[in-house]
Amino acid sequence: MSRVYNFSAGPAVLPEAVLKEAAEEMMDYKGCGMSVMEMSHRSKMFESIIQEAEADLRELLQIPDNYKVLFLQGGASQQFAMIPMNLMKNRVADYIVTGQWAKKAWKEAQKYGKANKIASSEDKTFSYIPDCSDLDISPDADYVYICENNTIYGTKFKTLPNTKGKILVSDVSSCFLSEPMDISKYGIVYGGVQKNIGPAGMVISIIREDLITEDVLEGTPTMLTYKTHADAGSLYNTPNSYCIYMCGKVFKWLKAMGGLSVMKERNERKAKLLYDFLDESHLFKGTVVPEDRSLMNVPFVTGNEQLDAKFVKEAKEAGLENLKGHRTVGGMRASIYNAMPMEGVEALVAFMKKFEKENA
Repeated sequence: MSRVYNFSAGPAVLPEAVLKEAAEEMMDYKGCGMSVMEMSHRSKMFESIIQEAEADLRELLQIPDNYKVLFLQGGASQQFAMIPMNLMKNRVADYIVTGQWAKKAWKEAQKYGKANKIASSEDKTFSYIPDCSDLDISPDADYVYICENNTIYGTKFKTLPNTKGKILVSDVSSCFLSEPMDISKYGIVYGGVQKNIGPAGMVISIIREDLITEDVLEGTPTMLTYKTHADAGSLYNTPNSYCIYMCGKVFKWLKAMGGLSVMKERNERKAKLLYDFLDESHLFKGTVVPEDRSLMNVPFVTGNEQLDAKFVKEAKEAGLENLKGHRTVGGMRASIYNAMPMEGVEALVAFMKKFEKENA
């Protein structure tokens, strides 16, 4: 059978070259006679896999030496608790709520201290990014938190908030490695890998070393203390070893493609093709204000629920999978991550044009 174009928001499309390489190595990794799935995480062979993955990620993002890279289990959602447990020294933090995941993180933080919602775009179904140039930052806030790209609503921070000297913590799950970023502007950057980097089941956290201490909230479990994992090189317990291996393959693929500047240009071309069509279409329309549109997640609607459902059904029959929008937005959503080829977006736009003509 031929592969479909998979527009899923996550777990999401992976580079075919990576999947083929992993398939070839499935039974026997580099002549060791076993799969990476069967390999001891304490072995020399796996040690080289995790060390190379980290080195490649550091090169791609130009991560400064005073930041630790942690490969953690629990997904991005576990970070909603782990961040306040490790950072909330004053029991105060400021949250900018621009979507469902930032809202969940803000609610979770309320269990550990005073979590202030200092800006939100919920008044217009998270269809824009609020002005964050002069926010009322709490004087005693331990950090300011954002979700940089909103998977469900298709918005993206184009300018980071002015935190007025406070530590910036950012969830970059759905835009991770889609473009260059200046890690030094953040205290913590983290992302679930299942959207743009690898299979589900892991989060990568990049943390400034001075934030990794034993001074955590009382009762914080050993496994939820950043220092536990930093001191052990992400090998305190058995990690998600196969996921680390796959992420490492994707890092190599990204380097071979030319790095993050090239990926950004590629992603901009794909997104432009889709947004240009949405802007001229008489049937479909985007749901996000143009200046805050994500390059990764593109929600759109017809304005008619029955027609939306018909579109999703017929698109699936045409080999365009997972285009149903999130229930809070409705309509459709195309996630066009790094591994989605331009041909996939071209096929989607061609199908949309055909559907518009047939359903005018």
